[in-house]
Amino acid sequence: MINSPGFARWCGFLLAAALLVVCEPAWAGKRVALIIGNSAYQNVPPLANPINDGAIMAATLKGAGFDVVDSRHDLSAIETRRALRDFSDAAYDADIAVVYYAGHGMEVDGANYLIPVDAKLERDTDVFDEALSLERILVAAEPAKQLRLVILDACRDNPFAKLMKRTVALRAIGRGLAKIEPSSPNTLIAYSAKAGSTAADGDVKNSPFTIALAKHLTTPGLDVRRAFGFVRDDVLKATGNRQEPFVYGSLGGEDVPLVPASARAASPASAPVPNPQADMRRDYELALQVGNRAAFSAFLAQYPDGFYASLAKLQLEKIAAEETRVAATEKARQTEQERARLAAEGAKKEAQVKAEADAKAAEQARLAAEKAKQVAQDQAAEAERKRTDKVADTPAVASNAGADSRATNPSSPDKAANVAALTAGSSPADVTKSVQLELRRVGCLAGAADGEWTAESQRSLSSFNRNAGMKLDVKTASTDTLDAIKQKQSRVCPLACEHGYKADGDRCTRIVCADGTFLNDDNECEKRREKKPVARRDRPEARQVPEARQAPEARQAPEPRQAIVRRSQTPTGPGLSSTGRPLTGLERQQGCNGYQAIMSGVCP
Repeated sequence: MINSPGFARWCGFLLAAALLVVCEPAWAGKRVALIIGNSAYQNVPPLANPINDGAIMAATLKGAGFDVVDSRHDLSAIETRRALRDFSDAAYDADIAVVYYAGHGMEVDGANYLIPVDAKLERDTDVFDEALSLERILVAAEPAKQLRLVILDACRDNPFAKLMKRTVALRAIGRGLAKIEPSSPNTLIAYSAKAGSTAADGDVKNSPFTIALAKHLTTPGLDVRRAFGFVRDDVLKATGNRQEPFVYGSLGGEDVPLVPASARAASPASAPVPNPQADMRRDYELALQVGNRAAFSAFLAQYPDGFYASLAKLQLEKIAAEETRVAATEKARQTEQERARLAAEGAKKEAQVKAEADAKAAEQARLAAEKAKQVAQDQAAEAERKRTDKVADTPAVASNAGADSRATNPSSPDKAANVAALTAGSSPADVTKSVQLELRRVGCLAGAADGEWTAESQRSLSSFNRNAGMKLDVKTASTDTLDAIKQKQSRVCPLACEHGYKADGDRCTRIVCADGTFLNDDNECEKRREKKPVARRDRPEARQVPEARQAPEARQAPEPRQAIVRRSQTPTGPGLSSTGRPLTGLERQQGCNGYQAIMSGVCP
């Protein structure tokens, strides 16, 4: 029976089937993609690049063998909803679903929205009716089983936000897109620029972000997370470190390539050369994106030695130097306030001398911390620049052949720690606090760095703009603002001192006026005027005091004056006239010899 023709044919069939299984690439499931490029906006100036970006991404994914690539451009709100509904049907039995969007987007109250070309957005509430939420995009890709990838090249400076009316004063309209943490597993959301910042369109017909995507995203066998790491490097280099793409979400421990690696015969001559630093590089870049002490400590716990471990230690030294500088600055401020208080209250000389010494020591410690922080920052920046240049010049990064060899070295599932699971990005409060710390460093903010962007913080940023000749947005704290302030290595805003104190370098010292002078309202010592003699009346009681300054008991109705009638010195009496002459007989007959008649004036 073994030598029968039927058995031979059956064995041949099994052998052919086995060969097909061996030669079939991994991750050969159904892959679908939706491409949207909105350029022809009807109510704001049109965008040049999104339609070109959509075209190059559609060509890239079609060339990578995607089963469905639905490419559309300049969609209205209704057309966008229809496209998402159709795509959801296509993704129902897919393994990988990719949505790429280029155009305008905006954040309102912490939620992200994609803006169709027919949107007007006259009021802030119109965004709920005229735009598409990012959650709606995620729902369309949700049926995919193994990977849901949403790519947004929509972090441009949004003209709608400047024109729309605010119905509620407290409604927040952010710059760029807000940070998001996907709730569904196996979901990645890639921004062309970090949350809260804007992206550049570039000087050519495609944006730097899309050019890097087309170069790295469909490399055969390359894990999608590592592909976005290469995209980040390219965009940072192309924009002079002004734009940093960011990825939100997490995947499992296995590599997830968009394009499966080509199967090769396992012969010694063609066996790929393993790259032991591939995993370290990927995890270091993820720790660098997080940028805090916990991320680098987790990386060093997993990779204690080697080139990337040295880079991580330099980053930790930079973080420690910054923390020391902040503490020293706060200590210097407190000791200076205590010294000024003792001086103003006229404390004992011993206490003032001690406070002066403490303030001087704290100031020296602050200056030393500033220098140490600058040295650590320069060392870390130089090491990172050399690493980036080295990676960019390596042929394995620039060629697909090198990428294939990297993809054949999957990461080990037995790692004790997974740095890729660290949450990427910084919260808005952390960004605000960092901006406030930098404003304090350059002398523009006197208050505490509490992470709250108050009116005082806005005034301090306005002062920075005025003294530095810049036009940063004072309404919110962003990473762009943080990077701009970090470029200033010395004090920008002049030192402002309270009344009675003057600026002396980086300190406020009390103004002491010489004898015979006093401190006026203009903070200047003014000579006292000599008192001139004032002429006084002999009878002080005759001086009239203004009624408004008299005591209440003195402000009474004046007593009526009594008329004093003085008698004439001329002798008068019976038989005499008022002039003292004797009366005539006729005058006596008229009764003029009486006193009353004479005084009435009828008689002489």
